[in-house]
Amino acid sequence: MGKSSRKKTRDTAAPAEGGVGPRQPCPCGSGRRYKACHGAADGPPQAFVARPFEGLASESDLIALRELVPAASAPLRLKGSDRAVRLCTLLPGAAPAMVREDGAVWLGLQVQHNFGDPARDLGAVLEKALTAEAGVVGLTDAPGEGPRLQDLIEDAPLDITVHDGFAFWIDDVEEQTPAMLAALEQANGAVNPTARLAGVDAAYWTNVGPKEHLRWVMPEPEDELLSALAKLHVQGKDALVEGGRLVGMFRAHGLLVPVWDLPVGTGAEVLEAPTAAFATDLAEVLAAGAELTSEERSARSGLANRQVTIR
Repeated sequence: MGKSSRKKTRDTAAPAEGGVGPRQPCPCGSGRRYKACHGAADGPPQAFVARPFEGLASESDLIALRELVPAASAPLRLKGSDRAVRLCTLLPGAAPAMVREDGAVWLGLQVQHNFGDPARDLGAVLEKALTAEAGVVGLTDAPGEGPRLQDLIEDAPLDITVHDGFAFWIDDVEEQTPAMLAALEQANGAVNPTARLAGVDAAYWTNVGPKEHLRWVMPEPEDELLSALAKLHVQGKDALVEGGRLVGMFRAHGLLVPVWDLPVGTGAEVLEAPTAAFATDLAEVLAAGAELTSEERSARSGLANRQVTIR
């Protein structure tokens, strides 16, 4: 009698094109495998939205503030209300929102929960905060149907302030206790110097110690953008500064984010002119839309395969 196999039966079927395999990370960002999250029969009731901030004037910057920038804020204007709302990258304890003593609402982008559609999560938290007393406001369950962020705010480019640290957390607090200041000092210790470039949209320089990077959230369709970047690479126009190079890219909330490595000591200011020139060259190549040469196809394949981590 042959020995019975001890190998467990596994689902080896390949996912459909554009789909997610059962053992792959769930694209909602929960950190769980797809089969245990949105791929489960009783998975989260809220559908995953690949491009949650689509249509907003500051879509690219919203993605950068949610995924890349440690400390930044921007005022939001509510539809039909003059209530003060401040969008923040991160709030104390990663709180989804805080209602301040003066009634202002602070809305956090970098939060621990993710129910599949960050825009709906933000809308639910903001709607809840607008009727709450002073203190922390959050979600314990998926918000279900309801307004998304786009439904609640006036759509206009964000007036973003990138902060050196989190001192803005307590800029409206009169009595700053030693415990409060100690917590602030600890939070500031994790902040890498970051600056938003003024000449182009959603491009952020950062110094991570041994390296400097430029991470640029681009709204163009991915296939067209990859082809255009490949053309500029072959033309030798993608280095930005001497010693810099386009090392790869990652995807965040439906958009592509190219990443450049920069020589230590570059800083943000010297990137203004070359990034503006690169943006002009990129727009021209995108508008031309010519077929790729064999060299450009090879460059495109290399770019597509060079995935880098977000942080």
